[in-house]
Amino acid sequence: MNYLTFDPYREFNRLQQRLFGGTPTRRERDEEMSLGAWIPPVDIEEDQERIVLTAELPGFKEDQIDIQMEGGVLTIRGERKFEDKEDGKNYHRVERSYGQFVRSFTLPNNVDRERIQANFSNGLLRIELPKREEAKPRQIKITGGNGQTKKENESIEVKTR
Repeated sequence: MNYLTFDPYREFNRLQQRLFGGTPTRRERDEEMSLGAWIPPVDIEEDQERIVLTAELPGFKEDQIDIQMEGGVLTIRGERKFEDKEDGKNYHRVERSYGQFVRSFTLPNNVDRERIQANFSNGLLRIELPKREEAKPRQIKITGGNGQTKKENESIEVKTR
């Protein structure tokens, strides 16, 4: 879950640009940079064993990324600084986003918070959230009414999710 200021006019302008083409105005880009409103894209996938978050953070180093877990909320923070290395340069276009970002995700109760692991490689931050053992699917056998399994009262296997 992200906490961002919603600006309907900015969102309308973005929609208009997508539909009719064009690029954001310089004022809009400056506004985004000053608000620190850039948001790295994150993929979330799940299987029976774990939930995996993969965030795109090109140009970052491990020590520039902060991951915290508090009260069931996983938060990723970082900052990409604008590198103006040489004086006398005039930029004709700046399309990459700079500034701080914060992404927060509320974790489900089935995540084993003690075994969370993070790996950063080739600009991708991969956070593995293993599920607790009791949260994983298991098979339960149903027996006859007296607790015994007989030929006429054969067990029925039920798979739970």
